[in-house]
Amino acid sequence: MRAAAIASHPDDIELMMAGTLLRLKDIGWEIHLLNLADGCCGSLKYGREETARIRWDEARKSAALLGGIAHPPLFSDLEVFYDKPSLARVTAVLREIRPDAIFTHSPQDYMEDHQNVARLTASAAIVRGAPNFPTDPERPGYDAPVAIYHSTPHGLRDALRQPIVPDFYVDITDVLARKRAMLACHASQKEWLDATQGLGAYLDDMEQISAEVGRQSGRFRYAEGWRRHLHLGYAPESFDPVHDALKPDNLLVSPT
Repeated sequence: MRAAAIASHPDDIELMMAGTLLRLKDIGWEIHLLNLADGCCGSLKYGREETARIRWDEARKSAALLGGIAHPPLFSDLEVFYDKPSLARVTAVLREIRPDAIFTHSPQDYMEDHQNVARLTASAAIVRGAPNFPTDPERPGYDAPVAIYHSTPHGLRDALRQPIVPDFYVDITDVLARKRAMLACHASQKEWLDATQGLGAYLDDMEQISAEVGRQSGRFRYAEGWRRHLHLGYAPESFDPVHDALKPDNLLVSPT
């Protein structure tokens, strides 16, 4: 089985998705990681090109810890737009990966880059097998089923402060230390977040979010929450590879 995590900026995958990816990697899945934006605006110290280079290096180090395949970013920060040229580029990468499962941002999130990534990803998956949709670069389509899963947003609320309630929760308790190590690869972000958002220890912030999602699950100490995209246009309704992979081992629970 093959999964693609498609997020906005370097460190977004580690903050909200990496625990689930680690679980799947441990049972033999192939994992691909793609941040659509290069992180070039995430520094008060370096210029755009140098910041993007640093953050790509950090993303590759994190992917190596997971044992995943890192794909280079396609756009600059705050230049992730839902338009035809962008969709053509994202679809080309998706056709190369051919994932069974896609993990991406919530359609309702606190910033536009995240929301546009969710839209681009969902549309790219829709036209994965449409031969009349041209990609950049040109890649042949495929029509195998795919399931899309949306993470909870950072802060666990949408832009209007309303809670996002997951469909299901994945137990990440036993892989939390490895998730923390992946996030720690993004060392350039500590200074940026401390200065711009006052987050303090960003690693501890990730753990606090994971603990809160675990509490919401009613079962796990640390967890990640997910909502599954409607199956229409993507796969049969019964195609739910994450549940099939993790539920038998009691690593996944749906709220009652």
